[in-house]
Amino acid sequence: MTTPLPPGLREKRAALRSRIEGYGSALVALSGGVDSATLAVFAHRVLGARSLAVTGVSPALSAHGRALVRQVLERHPLPHEWIRTGEMAVAGYRANGPDRCFFCKTELYGRLREVAERRGFAFVLDGANADDDRADRPGMRAALDFGVRSPLREAGLGKSEVRELARSLGTPVAEEPASACLSSRIPHRIEVTAENLSQVEAGEAALRALGFDRSRVRHHGDLARLEVPSADISRLLQPALRGPITASLRRAGFRRVAVDLRGYGPAGTREPPDPAAHLTFLAGSAHAAADGPRDPEAPTRSA
Repeated sequence: MTTPLPPGLREKRAALRSRIEGYGSALVALSGGVDSATLAVFAHRVLGARSLAVTGVSPALSAHGRALVRQVLERHPLPHEWIRTGEMAVAGYRANGPDRCFFCKTELYGRLREVAERRGFAFVLDGANADDDRADRPGMRAALDFGVRSPLREAGLGKSEVRELARSLGTPVAEEPASACLSSRIPHRIEVTAENLSQVEAGEAALRALGFDRSRVRHHGDLARLEVPSADISRLLQPALRGPITASLRRAGFRRVAVDLRGYGPAGTREPPDPAAHLTFLAGSAHAAADGPRDPEAPTRSA
């Protein structure tokens, strides 16, 4: 039985419905995360065939992300299309500066706007919510440039409220941990390539298979720096898991593997790790010269 929504959230849901009805028709950018999935399902309930969900596919969208989209579509059959995006051909994106997301979203929203205009949809919508900080998100600048609307944020729905709405809709990704695209695992100023994105994807898939659903593989050249929630670190360091984790990360192309003892932290929210204080090496050491070539951004002090 679905738990009734609290009064405040019912009011916000009504405001969301009113906004979406006012669009008349809309194309929803669907990434597979809880925000965009909830918006796509809700928009389809409001607009029916006058809504279309579209997913941009590139090396930065993992197989896991695509699987989440398919889960949503299996539970909620709704009009949907996959399109290829070409951010890998954009120099500003590959350069991986602090404004990387601007170039990525410019490519995505440009493609979505083309589809919307060709198919006769009045608006392009994204899943930004009220907790997202517009001032600190270059991707939101791209949304403004293309007139993309964010009805979850406009209706005042924060992340926890979006999850609650997702549960009420029966959305299968309601509990899915938040996850940025794979390129967020690569330190700024290190070029984004199909190869390093593939290495990150393989590493995170291996950790997920071992039960670490919320994990990050940070790419530092030959070093994979692993982040999991603090409560999971002791399990990650268990002797029985060291061998499988090391073997999987080496198959992915990393020579060295280290666990960040600070736990999981969103990209760009804290200082680089101090190897002596923060890293425990499962393979290799902090001295990259002893283990082979290293990336200039990789930690180098003794662990």
